[in-house]
Amino acid sequence: MSSLPPSAMEGAIPVAVQPPPDPVRAAVPADAEHVARAVEILRQGRLVAFPTETVYGLGADASNADALALLYKTKGRPHDHPVIVHISGPDQFERWAREVPDAARLLAARFWPGPLTLVLKRASGVSDALTGGQDTVGLRVPAHPVAQALLAAFGGGVAAPSANRFGRVSPTVAEHVRADLGNDVDLILDGGACEVGIESTILDLSRGEAVLLRPGRVGAEDIAKAIGAEPQTPDAEAPRAPGGLQAHYAPRAKLKLLKRVAMLEALSTHKGRRLAALAIEVSVPRLAPPLLIVVPAVAAVYAHSLYANLRALDATGCDEILVEEPPQSARWDGVRDRLARASAA
Repeated sequence: MSSLPPSAMEGAIPVAVQPPPDPVRAAVPADAEHVARAVEILRQGRLVAFPTETVYGLGADASNADALALLYKTKGRPHDHPVIVHISGPDQFERWAREVPDAARLLAARFWPGPLTLVLKRASGVSDALTGGQDTVGLRVPAHPVAQALLAAFGGGVAAPSANRFGRVSPTVAEHVRADLGNDVDLILDGGACEVGIESTILDLSRGEAVLLRPGRVGAEDIAKAIGAEPQTPDAEAPRAPGGLQAHYAPRAKLKLLKRVAMLEALSTHKGRRLAALAIEVSVPRLAPPLLIVVPAVAAVYAHSLYANLRALDATGCDEILVEEPPQSARWDGVRDRLARASAA
């Protein structure tokens, strides 16, 4: 009851009461009931986030133009930036690709399901929205059991870039998706932390020889052993690939990639800036948790936690994240690629 006398309230301008914002939907367990619900949502032309072994994907029916338009709008993704079509197995090759070279079948037999995307000549009827207007399409069979169950039940291709705003750090747990996309995604299937932690290797097989467009867990040596030829580096005519922009995978804070000595020097001359650091194996003086994360010098372990670590450091409100340069070896190619693009933003 108001403490003002009635005379003071007369003629007062009523103040509109704003309804509270809708609470952000929680992620749901990736059980059979919720996978079936996710399939229903996809068939309605709406969006579902689901785990793969690499990162969480933002899924849309790859055959539905309206669903693809919603996907691009939700991510803020440029329309000339292709997306990967996730399929349930190599028996779907011909639905999406008009030419499937022997190398593609060899690699599929060796690495699918798994973190390898194959770029092939697209089949008739494959939408420009999937390919960025190019004559090629990227295909992958994910290894995560939730993704496999979803694709098997859906029965078609699911376009699924990472489930975050375009250009930002990819999500590797369901909470990352919830924090980034909120209620812009209809359902988030929680399948735990992603095993690999960085996006798939992308290999172009559309022009007669293997060309490595994006490094990842499946390395050039692995590919060479499977097909008997070392993959080439991209030339000017190579297809555009997801994650191929110079600046990508970026936290909100500025990321600087430095050798260890330069990192220590930057920490001693920061002049009031709030710095955080991601170091390898050895603790960094003058920093304590939560501004410092130290990771073992094991490529697979580092990659698994990379995006979660960048998000954790970014959440401290720091001005800059200093990242110690990883080793210069082939197993670190995927990590170095992601960090180089993140530092260019």
